[in-house]
Amino acid sequence: MSEGATSRERLRVVLVDDHEMFRAGVRHEIGDRCDVVGEGWDVESSVEAICGSAPDVVLLDVHLPGGGGAEVIRRTVAAGCETRFLALSVSDAAEDVIGVIRAGARGYVTKSISSEELWEGIERVASGDAVFSPRLAGFVLDAFSGAIDIASVDEELDRLSAREREVMKLIARGYAYKEVARELYISIKTVETHVSSVLRKLQLSNRHQLTKWATDRHLI
Repeated sequence: MSEGATSRERLRVVLVDDHEMFRAGVRHEIGDRCDVVGEGWDVESSVEAICGSAPDVVLLDVHLPGGGGAEVIRRTVAAGCETRFLALSVSDAAEDVIGVIRAGARGYVTKSISSEELWEGIERVASGDAVFSPRLAGFVLDAFSGAIDIASVDEELDRLSAREREVMKLIARGYAYKEVARELYISIKTVETHVSSVLRKLQLSNRHQLTKWATDRHLI
C-alpha cells in the first residue's frame, strides 16, 4: 500500500466471508463511506480479489473454505500484494485470534460490534493502527507475555483440516458419533475416520484427552 493510501477521499475495501448475506449486510453498512472493490468467499477467490484490486483494507473472516483467513494472508503476502487485514469473525477463541494475528492481520474484532465501531476499525487499520475488541486484546497480550504458548496453539491446530476441526470440536463437547454425523451431514463411518485422523495428528489416545486438549485451548 502506498504512503498516500490513507489520504484518499474514500478507502478501498475488500470483503472476505463465505456467507453472501453477511457480505451484503456489511457492504450495505459501509458502502456509503468507502469503495468495496472486491469480495471473496474462499481462499482462492479472496486472494484473487485482493491482488486484483489493491485495497487499503481487507475485512477478513477467520474460517473459510480452502484453508482459512490466515492462509489468505500468507498467500497474499507470498504473491507480493500489499494491503492491511482486519479480521472480522464470530469467533473469539484464543487460537483464532492468535493464529490470524501471527499471520499478519493488523486487528481482530467480533461481528457483534456496531457499524460505527467497524468503520472506525477500518479507518484505524488503514492508517497503520492495531485494532482489537477489548476482550480479544487480552489474548494478544497473553501471547506476547508467554501466558499462551503460541506454537502449541497454532502448529498443532494447523495439522487439522477444516472438517477435522469441526468434528474435533463436536466430539470434545461430548457429541456421540451419530450426533456429529447428523450435525455435519456426513456418515458415521466418515466421522470415525476423521476422529482417528485427529487423534493421530494430535498424538492423543482417546476422546477424554481430546476434550482436555480442546478445553485447554478454549476451543469449546
